[in-house]
Amino acid sequence: MLAGDCGEPVRRAIEHQIRVGEFWGARRFVEVTNVHLMGDIEVMGDAGLGFLDESCRGKARCIRPTTTNARCMDFGWCERFGQGVESVRKEREIIASLQRMEVATVDTCINYQTVYQPHLGEHVAWGDTGTVIYANSVFGARSNFEAGPAALAAALTGRTPAYGFHLDEHRRGTLLVELDAKLDDLADWGALGKIVGEPNQDYFAVPVFVGVTRAPVSDELKHLGASLASYGSMAMFHMPGVTPEARTPKAAFDGRRPRARRRVAGRDLERVYRGNRIEQGGTVVVFSGPQLSLWEMRSLAALFEGRRVHPSMRCFVTTSRQVLAEARRLGAAQALEAAGVGILEGICFYILERLSEIRRENGWVNLVSNSAKLVNTITAHRFNTILRRTAECVEIACSGKVK
Repeated sequence: MLAGDCGEPVRRAIEHQIRVGEFWGARRFVEVTNVHLMGDIEVMGDAGLGFLDESCRGKARCIRPTTTNARCMDFGWCERFGQGVESVRKEREIIASLQRMEVATVDTCINYQTVYQPHLGEHVAWGDTGTVIYANSVFGARSNFEAGPAALAAALTGRTPAYGFHLDEHRRGTLLVELDAKLDDLADWGALGKIVGEPNQDYFAVPVFVGVTRAPVSDELKHLGASLASYGSMAMFHMPGVTPEARTPKAAFDGRRPRARRRVAGRDLERVYRGNRIEQGGTVVVFSGPQLSLWEMRSLAALFEGRRVHPSMRCFVTTSRQVLAEARRLGAAQALEAAGVGILEGICFYILERLSEIRRENGWVNLVSNSAKLVNTITAHRFNTILRRTAECVEIACSGKVK
C-alpha cells in the first residue's frame, strides 16, 4: 500500500495511518470490519469537498462496509432554514462522492440501532462520539474516536492503528460510580452522564456503574453514553451485569482499585435540572442528539396525542431515514406532524448548517431538550439550554411556558 501499488488514495491513507500510529506509539495495525464516518459540508468545508473529489478521481474504493453519520441539512427543509443553493449543491456533491467510493450514505448517528451491531471483540473504525462509546461499552466492540480522514483511511485500507480502546489495557475501569437514584426518563440517564463526565474529562477514564436495579434499554444506554462522551470525552463505560466485558465490578477493574469513587443520588439529578434557568426570548423544544429510535418516536407521538405545539413555540424531532420510514408506516410520524412538530430526517440538530443564523432569525434564545448531549453541545451556537424530562419537554412545547 505504501509503495503505491494499490493507488494514490490508498497510499495516502496508509501513510496517514502510520503517522497516527507513530504518534500514539502503536506497534501494529488491527483489521477492522466496519467503518462509520462524518461527511457533511458544515464539518468538511471546501477543503474536505476537494479532498473527496480528488479521492474519487483517484478511483478510491472502500474495502470495508462504510456508513455515514448525520448530515447538516434535511433537503426538504433547506429553503425554510435559509440554507443557500450553493451549500445545498456542495452537500449533494459530498453525498455523490461518497457513494462513488461505495459508502452507504445512511446519514445516521444511531447506526448501532438501525444498520450494524458489531460483536464482542470486533474491531471497527467509527466516528461520532455517541456511536463509539456505545460500540465499546454496550457491544464490547473496539474503536477509538475516528476523525473523518482517519475513518475514511480505515475504509480504504481495511485496518487502523492498534492504540487506545483497541487494546485491553485501556478498557479497564478507572472510576467507580455508585448509583442510589431512580433513573426513570431518558433525561435522567443523560443527567447521570453529565454528573460523571463533567468533573472527569479524560478520554481514558472508564466509569464503572454499580447499583443499577434493572437492565436499561437501548435508548437509555444511548443517552448515557452520548452524555458521557459529550461532557467527559469518554469512550467507554462498564455496567456489571449489563455490558458484556465485565460481569462483576472486580472484573471491570481487572482486580485493581479504582482511582476515584462517586456516589450519585436522586438529589444530584434534581440539582442538574434546577441548574437551568429560562431567559427572555423565544424558545425551541428539540428532541435530538442522538437521533430518535422508532420506540422514542412512538412514545413521543403518544405524549403529543390530542395536543398542539403552542403558537409561541417551535418543536423539532430528528431521526434517521430508516426510522422515519417505519414511523410513517406505523402512523407515529403523522401524529407528531399533526401536533405541529417538525421532523428532520438524516440530521442532528446541533450540526445544522448555519444554525447560529437560524437561531437569530427565529428569535430563539432558549432551547429545551431531554438530551443532555444536545444541551451541552449546542451552547456553541449561543443557546441558553434547559434539560428537562421528556414529558416536561412536551408540556413546555404545548403550553408555551417553562417552569
